[in-house]
Amino acid sequence: MERRLTAIVAADVVGYSRLMGADETGTLAALKSHHTELIEPRITEHRGRIVKLTGDGLLAEFPSVVNAVACAAEIQRGMRQRNDSVPQDRWLEFRIGVHLGDVIVEGGDLFGDGVNVAARLEGIAKPGGIAVSGSVRDHVGARLNLSFEDMGEQTLKNIEKAVRVYNILLDPSSAHPEHAATPMPTQERQRRSIAVLPFTNMSGDPEQEYFSDGMTEDIITDLSKISGLHVVDRNTVFTCKGKSLTVQHAARELGVQFVLEGSVRKAGSRVRIAAQLVEGHTGDHLWAERYDRDLTDIFAIQDEITDAIVQQLKVKLLPKEKAAIAQAPTENIEAYTYYLRGRQFSHEWSKSYLLLARRMFSKAVELDPHYARAYAGIANCDSALHAWHAAEVSLDGILEMSAKALALDPDLGEAHAAQGLALHQNGSHAEATTEFECALALDNNLYEANFYYARLLYTQGDFAAAAKLFERAAELRPDDYVSPVHLMTLYHALGRPADRRRWAQLGVERAERALDLHPENSGPAHRGALALAHMGEHDRAMDWAARAIAIDPDESLAHYNIACVYSLLGELDQAMDHLEKVIPHISSELVLWFKNDSDLDPIRAHPRYQKLFETQDKPREPSI
Repeated sequence: MERRLTAIVAADVVGYSRLMGADETGTLAALKSHHTELIEPRITEHRGRIVKLTGDGLLAEFPSVVNAVACAAEIQRGMRQRNDSVPQDRWLEFRIGVHLGDVIVEGGDLFGDGVNVAARLEGIAKPGGIAVSGSVRDHVGARLNLSFEDMGEQTLKNIEKAVRVYNILLDPSSAHPEHAATPMPTQERQRRSIAVLPFTNMSGDPEQEYFSDGMTEDIITDLSKISGLHVVDRNTVFTCKGKSLTVQHAARELGVQFVLEGSVRKAGSRVRIAAQLVEGHTGDHLWAERYDRDLTDIFAIQDEITDAIVQQLKVKLLPKEKAAIAQAPTENIEAYTYYLRGRQFSHEWSKSYLLLARRMFSKAVELDPHYARAYAGIANCDSALHAWHAAEVSLDGILEMSAKALALDPDLGEAHAAQGLALHQNGSHAEATTEFECALALDNNLYEANFYYARLLYTQGDFAAAAKLFERAAELRPDDYVSPVHLMTLYHALGRPADRRRWAQLGVERAERALDLHPENSGPAHRGALALAHMGEHDRAMDWAARAIAIDPDESLAHYNIACVYSLLGELDQAMDHLEKVIPHISSELVLWFKNDSDLDPIRAHPRYQKLFETQDKPREPSI
């Protein structure tokens, strides 16, 4: 075992999970570019070596402390320049910690307290900043054109003794006397950052998960209306769901100053909600409260939590923002509960679940005839049912239902998305595009707007634009197994095999989780079968397809996807058997979808295929 005294540099990306959630491919490409063009050359120039890469971070060692600090400073300055041409929400920023300490060397790797201290220093460094230990400060002295800000003795996690910590000021002109506190920048004072972690379902019933998730989403929505707060969006925070993360770790991963966490226990007409606001850097609790109330008080509780955050963070609330937050979506808590349940069911897209979702939305409307979101939900269910079972639902009724939602709340993104979907079903593509654009302008994090708009663009042959929106939809809902399957097919048509396989794998993973959760739903089975066919896994694809038909032998969407499975696997007659069960029952918009679907390319020359689609080119009823 070899020991040596060395300078250790630990670096990590700020808010890496948030960046990956927003743009996985772009973030990975940018990080690779920064490594090869900036970080690795600077480390080599200063005679250091990279000990290991840790996903979004690295560990390096230098024989010279002065070289280690100089290298860290050049990297941070270089990152500032490289971020200049990038929107602020896409900045890649590093935290860096530097320590001089004794380490153990084994097989090229480093271990021991020296490494641990460097890693802890990196964890408390400011975004884009460098935190160093007292031993580093003493050795560097005045050798570099840098200033050091004394942060005092710091107790670092799992480090026995307190460590004197200094923050490096890269711009000497901004130096403060050592031991002086650094004033918070004006922009940071005015715009605090917060993440609302998914509230934990403590009801003992997994079927109640929709309620705790719905409450989390509503608090995020309310906080997002406050201009003085930067709130991490839903899709990013929900990547933390189910993970054992400390609040400090979550704050670092999401790149925020504050974290709200909590739990929900719903039992009959009572609800118990616990919530706590935590300072992300220290883990200190700024505020905590427990509410034991009637379920009818749920909106009042949400308002109280929002008010507490505003007060604790000393955020200025404008009158318009206060009014927007106070406006509850419905006065009827039972209607709200039915709406949340319906929205969860509607994302499954199979006929049985759509009918179930529609009953939930209809019950919500019965309880509150002015509930715009519930009307939009009914319209969306009917649009999907119309697409796959054209004779069962009136298109005029769908347009009327979505118009009702818009009349009740003209600023509701869900209502505009529902109107867009109805117009798409009607073949009014230009008007549908206008509604989708409006929905995204009102709420670009709205799953339905991204998903439905992507489907429209697909039917128009704009595959690249459709792929972008499907990717956003997949990011917004980590349980969405439908978008990855669409993306797999799109990238197959675009001739991008690596992306095709990546999304196919994700589709299988998500479909498998969904099937475990709801084994009675055929949707994950037939979509998973299609993804497996794209991956060339013949036997598993056949098993999943058989399972889908066993679950629901009358589901048109299942027969269509299984037709695609057989088509991809070269079983053309079997593909036609399933396709012939679908075509007579669907809308003309779906026929247009089929004609763009590259999964059916292998059977397009089949005589039965040509004859089948000849009948679909004849005029249908004017409204469809």
